[in-house]
Amino acid sequence: MKIETMVLRHLRMPLVAPFETSFGRIQERDCILITLQAGGLTGYGECVADRSPGYSYETCGTAWHILKDFIAPTLFGSALDSAGDFQARVAAIRGHHLAKAGVEMAIWDLIGKANGESLSELLGGVRTRVAVGVSVGIQPTVKALVETVGRFIESGYRRVKIKIKPGRDAADTAAVRGAFPDLALQVDANSAYTLETAGALQPLDELGLLLIEQPLAEDDLWDHRLLQEKFATAICLDESVTSARHARQAIEMKACRIINIKPARLGGLLEGVAVHDLCRRHGMPVWCGGMLETGVGRASNLALASLENFSLPGDISASERYFDRDITVQRFELNPDSTIDVPGGPGLGVEVDAEAVESFCIRTLSLPER
Repeated sequence: MKIETMVLRHLRMPLVAPFETSFGRIQERDCILITLQAGGLTGYGECVADRSPGYSYETCGTAWHILKDFIAPTLFGSALDSAGDFQARVAAIRGHHLAKAGVEMAIWDLIGKANGESLSELLGGVRTRVAVGVSVGIQPTVKALVETVGRFIESGYRRVKIKIKPGRDAADTAAVRGAFPDLALQVDANSAYTLETAGALQPLDELGLLLIEQPLAEDDLWDHRLLQEKFATAICLDESVTSARHARQAIEMKACRIINIKPARLGGLLEGVAVHDLCRRHGMPVWCGGMLETGVGRASNLALASLENFSLPGDISASERYFDRDITVQRFELNPDSTIDVPGGPGLGVEVDAEAVESFCIRTLSLPER
C-alpha cells in the first residue's frame, strides 16, 4: 500500500452542552480529521488533540506541526505494509501519541477497506455490540448533577461516570449514590489531587463505586500504589499509562486494579491491543475511555472495545451525547440494553459526511504540498 496524499482538516464542532472537568470547561470540541489516499481508497483517522493542553500536552496546534513536519514525510515514497510498519517509521519521534494515533487509525481504515474486513475483525474482536456508559461533566450545582444523571439513566445508560475535583467530590458523589442506589457509578478526577489532598476521597470508599479514575498526577505510578493500599475501591489509571510498558509497571507495583484503555493516549490501536492482551494475562479488567470523539473516532473505539477483555462499560456513548450534527453519515445509537453496535463494514465501517466536515473545518492542509 503506497500512501499518495494526506489531508489534514482542523475541525471545531459545537457540543450539545458544555463539558467541564477538573482542568477546564469547553463548549466546542476541536480535533484534526486525517485523510489518507492510497490505491484509489480513502482512509480516515481522528487526532483527538484539543485546543488546550489540559488532558495532554498535545494540542491541535502541536499535532498539526508534528503531522506536517515529522509524520507526513515518513509516509510517502516506499510502500507501507501495516500499522506496525508505520509505528516503526515514527518511533524516533518522541511522544506525540495523539498525532500518531490519528494516522494509525487512518491506516487501519485503509487496510480494512483493501481486505474487505472490519476493524473489529482485524483487531480480533469477539462482540458485535459493546456495553457503554456515559461521562457527566461537573455541573453548576449538586442538584443539577443529580438531575443530569437522572436524564441519562432515563435515556437508557446503565453506567455513569461523574467528573470530580477538590470541593466537588464526596458530596456530589454521595448525592448521586443516594438518588440512584443501584446505579453502576464511577468517578474521574483527571489528576486533580495529590497524595496529601486525596484524603478528601476517602468517603467514596463507602459508596459502592466501580472505580476511582486517575486521582493523582498524570505521570504518576508510585503514589497511586500508595493510595490504592488505602482504598477498598479500585483505582483506575488513565493518563499515567501511555504504553504497554507503563501498564506492566503499574500491574507489577499494584498501582491500580483497572486500566482505562484510550488508543489515542497510547499512540494507536496497536498499542491499545498490546495493553489489552497484557491486562488479560494478568486478570486485570479494562474498559475503553472516550475523548469526545466524532463518529470516526467513535467507530474506532467501538471496534477496539469488541475485544474479549473489555469487560467494563466504556465511555463511548451515543452520537447525540455530544453532537447535534456529526461528521459521519452513520449516527451511533444506544440500544435498550445500554450497548452500541460495533460497525461491521470494511475498515472503520463509517462514511464521512463531506458537507458536515466542510461546515466545521477552520483550516486545511494537503500533503505533500505542491
